[in-house]
Amino acid sequence: MNPHDVSSGAAGHPAPEPSADLAPASRARRAAAAARRRRSLRAGASVVLTVLATGGMATGATASASGGTSASSARAASVSAGMSRATVRAVQRRLHLKADGIYGPRTRRAVKRFQRRHHLVVDGVVGPATLRALGLAARRAPAAREATARTNVSSTLQRIARCESGGNPRAISPGGRYRGKYQFDRATWAALGGTGDPAAAPEAEQDRRAAALLRARGTAPWPTCG
Repeated sequence: MNPHDVSSGAAGHPAPEPSADLAPASRARRAAAAARRRRSLRAGASVVLTVLATGGMATGATASASGGTSASSARAASVSAGMSRATVRAVQRRLHLKADGIYGPRTRRAVKRFQRRHHLVVDGVVGPATLRALGLAARRAPAAREATARTNVSSTLQRIARCESGGNPRAISPGGRYRGKYQFDRATWAALGGTGDPAAAPEAEQDRRAAALLRARGTAPWPTCG
């Protein structure tokens, strides 16, 4: 017998051929496993791209697809991410974090720990109650503070002018010493940079120098009307 005519089976018997029924099943299992791996890779890539696009947070459907944050955490990220970078940095500083102005997972976890310690709703949302507990509720933007200060100065000057001169920029006191809308004496007017007769100066200049005096000394220069 030609040795090449017989396969190397046990005891000289030919090796059994693979079952025709098992081969398709094995191929199907391998194909299904490969499909699962491809889906997992695609989902992971989608989450990474979304996180990069949103500045480091996975939210909504991508978070649930990656087995990550819950719906409530996603809402917390969305709400708190709407804060200005300056506010986020202020929150981070109060929580002793690196103040990078990005409300990411690290900051959200720290906010939740803070809320838990202070018996607040633990949702990761930096709302009014959390801001108050952090000591940030009274903070206002510089523009808002400046606008408020200007309004206060204007209303105070209007009250002083009504009392001192009835709002008349040409008013002169009976003795002639106090002059103009805010009844400046000449020495005070000169100290503020004014020249000549206060009552002869344009009303806008009188307003401007009176505002400077108010900011510098408060209402003390007008002991009766201040």
